Formats: sequence, C-alpha cells, structure tokens
Amino acid sequence: MKETNGQQIISLFEQWAPKSLAVVGDSIGLQVGTLNKTISKVLVTLDVNPKVVQEAIEQGCQLIIAHHPPIFRGMKNMRTDLPQGKLIEQLIKHDIAVYAAHTNLDIATGGVNDLLATALQLENVKILEQTTAEKLMKLAVFTPKESTEQVRMALGDAGAGQIGDYANCSFTSQGEGRFKPSESADPYIGKANELAIVEEDKIEVVFPVSIKNRVLKALLTTHPYEEPAYDLYFLDIEVNEKGLGRVGTLPNPIVLSEYAQTVKHQLHVPFVRVVGELDKSVQKVAVLGGDGNKYIQTAKRAGADVLITGDMYFHVAQDAEAIGLAIIDPGHHIEQIMKTGVANYMNTACHDKKLACTFIPSKLSTEPFQLI
Repeated sequence: MKETNGQQIISLFEQWAPKSLAVVGDSIGLQVGTLNKTISKVLVTLDVNPKVVQEAIEQGCQLIIAHHPPIFRGMKNMRTDLPQGKLIEQLIKHDIAVYAAHTNLDIATGGVNDLLATALQLENVKILEQTTAEKLMKLAVFTPKESTEQVRMALGDAGAGQIGDYANCSFTSQGEGRFKPSESADPYIGKANELAIVEEDKIEVVFPVSIKNRVLKALLTTHPYEEPAYDLYFLDIEVNEKGLGRVGTLPNPIVLSEYAQTVKHQLHVPFVRVVGELDKSVQKVAVLGGDGNKYIQTAKRAGADVLITGDMYFHVAQDAEAIGLAIIDPGHHIEQIMKTGVANYMNTACHDKKLACTFIPSKLSTEPFQLI
C-alpha cells in the first residue's frame, strides 16, 4: 500500500461524486484545513459538531468527509467564543481537514438517494427529478485497413462506443482515401507530391462529451497517419442522466399503515409522520433524502403513491393530502445512511488503487430531536 496524499483521496472521491453534480450555490468541497498532507484515516459523518470532532481526534483521523457542510453560509467573522468559530478552532488545532459533499452526493449514482432506495427495497428505480445530462458526440475517423482494429480497440478502451450495457460499439464502412503529401510531410503511406489512393475504413463511434479529450488522445496516439482525418459532431441525444430523489416500485402492494412501519424499521428511526389514508394501498414509491417539500408535485407526476422524505411542512402536507399523495416523513436524519455507504465505497476504491487510507463511519448520532 502507498502512502496517501489528501488530494489523491478527494480526486478518487470526486470520480464518484463530482462537484459538477451539485445544485447551483451549494456549499461543497474543502471547507477547513488543507489536503496537501498525508492522510491515513478519514471519518465519514452526516454532520460536523463538537462531539464528531472529538471522535475524529480520538480515532486519529486527518480528514472528515461530511454530507452537511459545517460552513453553509458565508462567515463574516470567526470568533472562537461562539460555537461555529470554536468548532473550526478545534479542527485547525488538531490539523483535521473537513470536506463537504452535499447535493453532489445526493445525486451521484450509488449516493444518498440510491442508498435509500436500496434500503427500502425498491425495484425498477429511476431518477425523480433530473438535474443534469450529457450530450452525445459522434467521431468518424478514416484509417488504412491494416490499422482499423488497433484504432477501434483504442477508442473502445478510452470509453467510446459505450451504449447502455454494451461496450465497444462501432460501425465500419469501406471506401477510398485520396491525399497528396507535401515536401515537408512524413507520410505513413505515399510519396511527396504524388497523389495516393488508399483503401480505407471509416470507423464511427459515439461517446459522452465529458470524455472527448480522452477519446481524441487515444485516436491520435494509435492512428498511423501523421494527420488523421476525422469528423466530430454533436448528437441530439442525452446520456448519463443524473438527478435528485428516486422513484421505484415495491414487489407487492401494501397498505400505507403497514408500509410506514416497514419504513421505520428499514431506516432505523423511532417514529415516522404519515399523511394520507392509512388503509390506502401503495406500491409506487418516491424517496428523497433531506428536505423534500418542493417535490410533492414532482412525485405525483412520476406516478408515486407515496413520497418518503423529511422536514415536511404543515401546509405542504395539506397540499399533498389534497392531491392524493401519501407522505411518510422519517426525518432529515435518514441521510445518515451515507456514513456506511461512503466508507464502504471509498475503502474498496482505495484498496483497488493500493492507497493506504481507511474510512470509518462515525458512530455518533447527530439527530437533534428526541422522542418523549
């Protein structure tokens, strides 16, 4: 195992939950300290409070990855006689960095909302509210026949030609290429000042815009021609849709009162608040970690019988009742599922990369509410 720098850790994490996924204005990224240091142990937590900081100190952690940003709004001062300033002072004194992954972790594939959907045993899961998608591009490149296979394989290895569950998808057509090298050229085929006619293949592949540079590098590295001829153009097709919340189905219908008990058990909460007719049958379920007040109409349009989300306001609950959408509110704290989810993912990723860093989920509950 290799000694691990903080930048390596976050680079690996952001391959999973890139900052670009976050909603505009979200307070994410490095919030306290520096990543330019060796990191061997990371604490994963929902929130950062004094008890969590003490836990990180006792566990010998050099970094905390939190879902909820401890600095959410701009600070005008950092007074150490006030709670937020004192918290940051403790972190700095013990050289513990804090990195926040909020809505980017909500949206990421395998992130908070997927973890909740899995815990709730939903099937045929889809995005509830799409926030981003990528345009597809098509590359058409002309290559001599003897080089077709090496170019095609290099493009596939770079990620081009991935269509759904199928990899290395391409189309090849045949034709003749014509070109006249100049005196200063160093042609792979042909001679200076003489028109060359070559049997060539045209390879066509598609790929998302985000990997364009990688695909072109693979092309230019493996293509035998000094000046390869190729076309690049955008397609009116989107891929890699990402978004907030998830919607899926239960294996069998169940009455709302029984399903509320199931949700309470599966999400490990002491109680849930329920809106709707308790004897109503539900099967299509929407789930959104955190505050889902803005998404009752979205859930209804998605055909959900019930929305599972936290922090439901009184009047929004009345609106949901009026449109026939049941609500199960298990509280905001269900997002704590990210602690083990992130720790498991990153431990596996670091092991695969042979990085000497361990991620541990916080054992503390940061739920502020108590049931009496």
